Amino acid sequence: MQQIDLNYILTHLGENREDYFHAIAPPVIQSSNFAFPDLTAFRTAFSDELHHHVYSRGNNPTVEILRKKLAALEKTEDALVFSSGAGAIAAAVIGNVAAGEHIVCQQAPYSWTIHLLKKFLSRFGVEHTFVDGTDINAIKAAIRPNTKVLLLESPNTMTFEIQDLSACAALAKAHSIVTIIDNSYASPIFQNPADFGIDVIIHSGTKYLNGHSDVVVGVLCADKAMVKKIFESELMTLGGILSPHDAALVLRGLRTLPLRVKRSDESANYLIGKLANHPKVARIWHPFHHSFPQRELAMKQMRGCGGLFSVTFKTDSPDKMEAFIHQIERFLMAVSWGGHESLMIPTIGFYNIPGRENPVIPYTFVRFYVGLEDPEWLWEDLEKALLLL
Repeated sequence: MQQIDLNYILTHLGENREDYFHAIAPPVIQSSNFAFPDLTAFRTAFSDELHHHVYSRGNNPTVEILRKKLAALEKTEDALVFSSGAGAIAAAVIGNVAAGEHIVCQQAPYSWTIHLLKKFLSRFGVEHTFVDGTDINAIKAAIRPNTKVLLLESPNTMTFEIQDLSACAALAKAHSIVTIIDNSYASPIFQNPADFGIDVIIHSGTKYLNGHSDVVVGVLCADKAMVKKIFESELMTLGGILSPHDAALVLRGLRTLPLRVKRSDESANYLIGKLANHPKVARIWHPFHHSFPQRELAMKQMRGCGGLFSVTFKTDSPDKMEAFIHQIERFLMAVSWGGHESLMIPTIGFYNIPGRENPVIPYTFVRFYVGLEDPEWLWEDLEKALLLL
């Protein structure tokens, strides 16, 4: 596997400081438009907007620095950034299918990926099949002559099922299928799908990449040909761009990415160790936990897990479960993850919402994200709340 120099990427790559007064922090080039000194420069720029500055809907100097760093982190030739992770997923998928074609997707992706396949692409004659992504034979059986995309999310972000990336890539290449993976859970620090032959790597950069809960951003990493294709069609046409200001905030977040992700990983393991021995805990959901059925594959593909894990608790009372959730004070009840603050999503919160089906996951299930706080301080809070179950 290709090694990368994190120190160089995060501190120096793309930062031509002589171009901006030798400032340490990259500048925010908050300009929508760029001028040209002559017709030759004008024609050159318009012939290749991906690599020239014409109009910030396409390429912008601050955004370009971010793209270079993200591509290097994921060991790909190039990258694009979008105004959300959902935008990046949509661009990658739409850019590789047409009416009458077919997508195979692992069965538990991000909710808006499900919406994209079921509610959006189906309107334009694009079919899909959800399969058990833990079974390569199930994936193989779902492939049709018109299958163009294999859509992966490994691990997913609730129960953390994993796909065998090498096997998926080999199968897809044998059928001329494009592989796309959402790699948000592991971040580039703990998993690089390009090492296993995956074509397109997506991130909700809102999570670890930004790391400060103040930017919504999507990332797409791939080879030059794929990036050029999606830039010229889905990004430029649909216009789901990232602003220069938000790009600068993500660049700031990347400076501390390895420190933050590794701290969350260590703290999550500390809390898992405490919870695993508690009598009110029925199951720990975490790719590296000894009870996880795909632990061996997880450890083969990933170097760590970050701060996300889930727990099923022992109680036969929804009222007790609600009392437990309300007693917790040091984990904020919120979606997303990747910032300083620790978070939780209790499944019981999704029950009895008008217009929505109750989830298949039981009401005793809670997903936790462990941030950068003292893990002992977080455990004190959980231990107190567990008395109510």
